[in-house]
Amino acid sequence: MSQKTPRPILSSLLAAALACATALSPMAASAGDKLTYFTWSGYELPEFDATYLKAHADGVDTSTFGDDDDAFTKVKAGFRPDLAHPCYDKVARWSREGLIEPIETSRIKNWDKIFPVFRDLPDLQAGPGTVWMVPWDWGNTSILYRTDLVKDPEASWNLLWDKAYSGRLATIDAVHDTPVVAALLTGVSPFDMTPAQMDIVAAKLREQRPLLSSYTTDMTSVEQALASGQLVAAMTWNASAVALKKQNVPVAFMKPKEGMLTWACGFVLLKGSPHADLAYDFINSRLEASSGQKLIEDYGYGASTTSAFDAVPKETLEALQLPADPNVALKTTIFTGPMKQADDLAKMFEKVKAGG
Repeated sequence: MSQKTPRPILSSLLAAALACATALSPMAASAGDKLTYFTWSGYELPEFDATYLKAHADGVDTSTFGDDDDAFTKVKAGFRPDLAHPCYDKVARWSREGLIEPIETSRIKNWDKIFPVFRDLPDLQAGPGTVWMVPWDWGNTSILYRTDLVKDPEASWNLLWDKAYSGRLATIDAVHDTPVVAALLTGVSPFDMTPAQMDIVAAKLREQRPLLSSYTTDMTSVEQALASGQLVAAMTWNASAVALKKQNVPVAFMKPKEGMLTWACGFVLLKGSPHADLAYDFINSRLEASSGQKLIEDYGYGASTTSAFDAVPKETLEALQLPADPNVALKTTIFTGPMKQADDLAKMFEKVKAGG
């Protein structure tokens, strides 16, 4: 999804500092009566918003981010869109900071068509008849590798620590991805760890650092590097596997024995939004079957509604290796929920990336 400029290992802290400095200039997302939406790059496509655009000719004023940690930082510093698109593991943080307001489920036309496994997530509940986030998308994080350059690898996240491919590996620059995998490989719970366990995870991350070409959230660059053979394996999302297979690049999206990571994301309403009615219209448009169908067929991600899956041919789902019921996927994957030590883990990860 992301079109963000990749961050080489030695400059990751500099890039982060620059992003923070930019975010420290409080600003309104836009003026006037146009809905403003802050989302992952790739989710701004008008094809997702057909019904909304028919009703609102002015369209949507969209800003994009490469990672929802960056989005949180910018919004906390004063950037004020009407809607934002974080993932579930971050929602409690947004609500604790007073950045968002409850969404009334009675105003969400297809609320009952959202899979219960997402609709009933604990940190979404804001009180009777209200939620902090309306789920829209879900998917997996795993290793995408060149099958012609990595022959019959063990189905394990350890491939991203394989010294045989030093300099030809890349991983996602996000706390809820790479450190989570390091924790899984060391037998530590990624979502609640002691200081001693965090040290163990840090040591595992230090083992990986010299083997990497980059830490990045720029999947476009990762896809290009995999296509050229510059990279042989990288941590990616479903969409990268779909994109490269369409280009006939020989790749496989691994099912690690430790489990793929599964995430779910959606829409939050920023507190005091002057365009709440437009926000509800937008969310309702996105929850229509045609919008979710496009998400599934174009990116290989799961939509949050049963109606979207009903619109996709069975053979298409089979080709995407995407089950029509997310509960099937969750039986063998790790769902990325809230991390109790997220702030400490983020500081540790930045230190490791910088060589500490």
